[in-house]
Amino acid sequence: MASANDTIGTAITSDDLPFFNSFAELPPAFYTRLMPTPLPAPYFVAASAKAAQLVGLNADDLANDDFVALFTGNKVPPRAKPLSAVYSGHQFGVWAGQLGDGRAILLGELKGPSGPMELQLKGAGMTPYSRMGDGRAVLRSSIREFLCSEAMAALGVPTTRGLIITGSEQGVIRETVESAAVVTRMAPSFVRFGSFEHWFYRDKPEQLRTLADYVIQTFYPELAGDPNPYKALLTEVTRRTAHLMAHWQAVGFMHGVMNTDNMSILGLTLDYGPFGFMEAFDSGHICNHTDQQGRYSYANQPQIGHWNCFALGQALLPLIGSVDDTEEALEIYRPEFGQRMDALLHAKLGLATVQEDDSGLFDAMFKLMQDSHVDFTQFFRQLGNLRVDDAAADTVIRDLFIDRGAFDAWALTYRTRLRLENSHDGERKASMDRTNPKYVLRNYLAQVAIEKAQQKDFSEVSRLLAVLEKPFDEQPGNEHYAALPPDWASHLEVSCSS
Repeated sequence: MASANDTIGTAITSDDLPFFNSFAELPPAFYTRLMPTPLPAPYFVAASAKAAQLVGLNADDLANDDFVALFTGNKVPPRAKPLSAVYSGHQFGVWAGQLGDGRAILLGELKGPSGPMELQLKGAGMTPYSRMGDGRAVLRSSIREFLCSEAMAALGVPTTRGLIITGSEQGVIRETVESAAVVTRMAPSFVRFGSFEHWFYRDKPEQLRTLADYVIQTFYPELAGDPNPYKALLTEVTRRTAHLMAHWQAVGFMHGVMNTDNMSILGLTLDYGPFGFMEAFDSGHICNHTDQQGRYSYANQPQIGHWNCFALGQALLPLIGSVDDTEEALEIYRPEFGQRMDALLHAKLGLATVQEDDSGLFDAMFKLMQDSHVDFTQFFRQLGNLRVDDAAADTVIRDLFIDRGAFDAWALTYRTRLRLENSHDGERKASMDRTNPKYVLRNYLAQVAIEKAQQKDFSEVSRLLAVLEKPFDEQPGNEHYAALPPDWASHLEVSCSS
């Protein structure tokens, strides 16, 4: 499939980009066509070379004024068809009615080596779906979304991507006055569970079918010949969502706002707001301080993923045709989550075989981590250094625990399990180091980059991006990016405000 550079040649300007927009071919009820609202004196903040490659662009080109204007919304290429989509959703378990792209404008799609990707400007101005919002994003939240999108991709977690951040001195009022920014994010599609709920709750079966047919034909063509393609669609989306939840749990990622309007029909991590990576392990940890009831805690994520699939199933019921078929499609969630989580845990512990009592080993491990509030990322990374026949070498990992005796008891069981499959220390460590990252986007790392960026020093954003793009490598000289959070980081809070 041709890329932008293949299509245009090497002398590329934003006007040359071969945009097309399959979503814009849907009836007008699905979106509003509109232009982005320009920002004064936009400037370049950062770009991802790896994301740029997905649409045949060169990250170095993105820093020039022409592309900065494009990705701020200050100019629109001739072939782009900007629009904002309408959708609805359940927010914190409560039906919220019509929502929609309140500050996101889809420019269109570009073809890349792996297929088309939609390019969406987040923070490009008010839309008919902004409700009481201003349609803007701030530099702080834009940096967080950009970095985490790329960090998750490097971890192997399905996700939308972050292409570029641009900024402006225009003030945006949140808790304080902050500077405006636009982050361009990419995905094959930004259709959400809430996109289907919108038409179901409005009793618009024709539009519901139109959207489902578009999604199947464009993204799941293998389902088109199924006797019940809508049941097959729900089954596949449920499977992908179950796998996504397992990936989140395995890397200690917490989304923070798992509303149905933030759930991707492609099983991608979508809408990075108040997210966080687990540090001191607490299964009940809530990364979003707006979530006072803890609905979206780390421990609850898998069951909320299932709940959201049920909400999608309810919306698709008129197309599927029967409650029994809908429930049968949803039944795949628990076994798929369990199997994927089990496989990821075996990989994280370097276990090459499956034994009957492995679940007990895992449960005891998480209890041990909970009791000592051990750092999630450091524990799994250090576990790769354990030697089967040398408990005396456990000093570093033992020191992560308050109750070292409890760790010793668990490690004895773990060693016995490793001997059962004749595990080799060197091979196991290499395998575990490819599974357990050394570097994740800790909140304090993002905060340091944000504070420098707010002073117009964007170097730390780029440095941190480079580190996060290789999360499994040792990276000599960058070890401080893997350090435990400093004391001041305990005061950091993230919420739905951005």
